[in-house]
Amino acid sequence: MTNQDNQIKEKKRFKVPHTFVIIFYIIILATILTYLVPAGIYDRVEDPNTGRTIVDVDSFKYVERTPVNPWGMVKAIPKGMVDAASIIFFIFILGGAFEMVQSTGAIDAIVVKFINKLKNKEKLVIPLLMFLFSVLGFTIGASEEMIAFVPITIMIARGFGFDNIVGVAIASTGAAIGFAGGMLNPFTTGVAQGIAQLPLYSGAVFRTVGYVIFYIIAVWYVMRYASKIKADPNKSVLHGVKTGDEVGESDELKEIELTNRHKGVLVVFLIGLIIMIYGVMEYGWYINEISAIFLAIGIVSIFVGGKGTDDAAISFIKGAKDITMGALVVGLARTILIVMQEGQIMDSIIYSMAGMLEALPRQITAVGMFIINSVINFFIPSGSGQASTVMPIMTPLADVLGITRQTAALTVTYGDAFSNQIIPTSGALLGVLAVGKVPYDRWLKYNWKLVLYWTIAGSILVAIASTINLGPF
Repeated sequence: MTNQDNQIKEKKRFKVPHTFVIIFYIIILATILTYLVPAGIYDRVEDPNTGRTIVDVDSFKYVERTPVNPWGMVKAIPKGMVDAASIIFFIFILGGAFEMVQSTGAIDAIVVKFINKLKNKEKLVIPLLMFLFSVLGFTIGASEEMIAFVPITIMIARGFGFDNIVGVAIASTGAAIGFAGGMLNPFTTGVAQGIAQLPLYSGAVFRTVGYVIFYIIAVWYVMRYASKIKADPNKSVLHGVKTGDEVGESDELKEIELTNRHKGVLVVFLIGLIIMIYGVMEYGWYINEISAIFLAIGIVSIFVGGKGTDDAAISFIKGAKDITMGALVVGLARTILIVMQEGQIMDSIIYSMAGMLEALPRQITAVGMFIINSVINFFIPSGSGQASTVMPIMTPLADVLGITRQTAALTVTYGDAFSNQIIPTSGALLGVLAVGKVPYDRWLKYNWKLVLYWTIAGSILVAIASTINLGPF
């Protein structure tokens, strides 16, 4: 093949658009749909038993269309930024705070020690860390919280000769495994079962079996990719993307002295994480409180580490600057939901999807519920938000179709957890990608097959649950 042929082939090769471009195309599509999809709304009422806002399943009505014009679409972008402000500023604060901690050298010192300790046992690192993060997923329903751990998991991954994708996957996919299992997850399992009036956290044995299956699939997927790029870094989906300085290959790392100041910083960091997890579990802390915890960790750490006030300011600004693009992606993606809400088409889409289920054969209705929940998750990427919106519809529908309510609750859990790993409307996903400096399009290229494998496994499990009438009812 001549050089000219190679050049022609290179020109014809499809180039994936920039992340901003992909999301903007979706915004345009959502805007067009406001002219094509009939507008409709459900009434929201407060559940007297739980105090949650839920959908009145019998209240859907079509209303006059409120299509979003081009000027309205453009105005929706700053509205999306404002609507996602808590996550955007969480990302900025976390980036700045972690840079303050990292500037003390404590994180580098402990990560290098960890890598050198396990340099001949690196095949244990990915399964072990993913298991630990999965525990956070099925207990406290960790999602946005994983953003805080990504800088550390990336440093570990880079130290073993892997790329940022592996670092992000260890934390994000690890938590998603537990989120999908959902044995004690208060945000999907808890809310869905509460609305369906099921005993809280019932069906745990079946969910645990699913969790083990999802864990095996995910660990195999991540380890296969990690082994491939360690053998040939050019096969990384991030090849050509600037992601920052790496710690280095595991066989080239030199021990960094772990000083008393480093130990002090690590103690501050550990105490902060313990306070964060306790606050999330006991007091329902969310973005604001977690942001405050990490800001405090950064400020205290930099002084314990022997740095001054100017060092604190410079480090914070550097850390926040490095993740600006990723933080803005979160706000841009939120625009998609703003457009659909202003066009009043979100409820119409949900109503139509629920109606489609009634037309499916009995044998595959449960699987249809799962697939439809996966699609709805694009529009409602919050686990508790989706459960609160969908379960009031799915519960009576399951009763009518002869499907157990436990199976219906399972479809919500799986529908939320899997697709959250690739949808651009998930603030948690875009947050970890922002901190990990992984462009969304590259993550999608890497991760879509894992979501497909999970979806196949989930469909089989849902079909089994429907066949055995997973209960108690």
